Amino acid sequence: MIRASALLLPTLLTIAACQEPMTPAIVGPEFSDSGPSLERYTEDGRYPRADRTNWFFKLSHNVDGFSRADGIWPSRTIARSETPSAWRRLPPPYLYYEGSMEVGRGRYPLAHYMLRNPATGLLIARGDTIVYERYQYGRDDTHRLTSFSMAKTVAAILVGIALSEGAIRSLDDLPETYVPALAGSEYGRTPLRHLLTMTSGVEFQPDQRGQSPYVRLLALTVEQRSAGSVELARQYNTRIHPPGRRWHYADSETCILGLVLHAAIRRPIADYMAEKIWQPMGAEADASWLIDRSGVEVATGFFNATLRDYARLGALLANGGRTADGRQLVPEAWLNEMTRMHFHPGETKRWYGYGYQTWIFPENDGSFALQGLQGQAIFIDPKRRLVMVHTAVRPSRDPGGSDTIALWQALKRHTWD
Repeated sequence: MIRASALLLPTLLTIAACQEPMTPAIVGPEFSDSGPSLERYTEDGRYPRADRTNWFFKLSHNVDGFSRADGIWPSRTIARSETPSAWRRLPPPYLYYEGSMEVGRGRYPLAHYMLRNPATGLLIARGDTIVYERYQYGRDDTHRLTSFSMAKTVAAILVGIALSEGAIRSLDDLPETYVPALAGSEYGRTPLRHLLTMTSGVEFQPDQRGQSPYVRLLALTVEQRSAGSVELARQYNTRIHPPGRRWHYADSETCILGLVLHAAIRRPIADYMAEKIWQPMGAEADASWLIDRSGVEVATGFFNATLRDYARLGALLANGGRTADGRQLVPEAWLNEMTRMHFHPGETKRWYGYGYQTWIFPENDGSFALQGLQGQAIFIDPKRRLVMVHTAVRPSRDPGGSDTIALWQALKRHTWD
């Protein structure tokens, strides 16, 4: 049950949004049972328990569904480290950010970001130090929060490691070389490098009933209404452009990469992730990855982890793919290629440019992002060793993402030393 006093908190604090934040600052995680627009996310004063019919499609069930996806659908565990890496902590930075037009213009202190946005968690770290960690809507630091398309960047990281080890021989290879079931399909004949950049040229559009291609993909993979991700090669099998010519965001491209990766390493992707990244970086909690009916991880999304472990992954990438003690987990040359702007904002028709399954900030200053729908993101600035992890239950048509970007830009402008 949500405490009645907590229900009043967002209203009272929003009124004071332009006032100085109250002191003393909390050093450590903060937790709240409340959050903005509670009427959207609660029923009878509670966060209702999600099931397979509503975890994604009903906003009132997203709080539970997005923090318990691996309890709703089949998944595979990514085992934590036996020796978790330690975080240091400092008080939150004293800064303001300029609120976006969509959410409300104004000058807001960091502490009020959560009162304006339906974020389940927000963590800001610099190097090995957490400076802000807050949860709301009754979530806490034990919940495995889903990533949605942030997982695409994770899949690309693992493709690069497999390439460096020779399990994948070349980015010019065709998927059908590794997955015979793809033979003869347009995806099967698309070089891996063009899947990495979302330039296969294969049409990813609604069918004649007008169903969203993402909803269709969800049914075929996570909901296990087909034999597995390989079915996508039959569902989306019309080429409208030669590979490499035009950028078009398509979730199916990453699913095909996942099939190739699984076949190349000859074991579950989750196990590979645990060995190559999760355990050596010092993850404190198990993660999970949803699987299709064939047992292959759905690479386009649905990786689930705690906020601090997402931050550890971000810190690893901010440090050139190296752990704090200097172990190179992600090949530096691969990370550089992943986060290079292969396609500019004018070509993507988005605010961001695009690398290998990774969003590149338009200022092209080396910063990049893992992003998923409805407000999931890890923003990374290697020059400042800065990481911001954001999980949310933002309505799919809510334009409030610009508020998150405004906060990130304020963090980048902040004088840290």
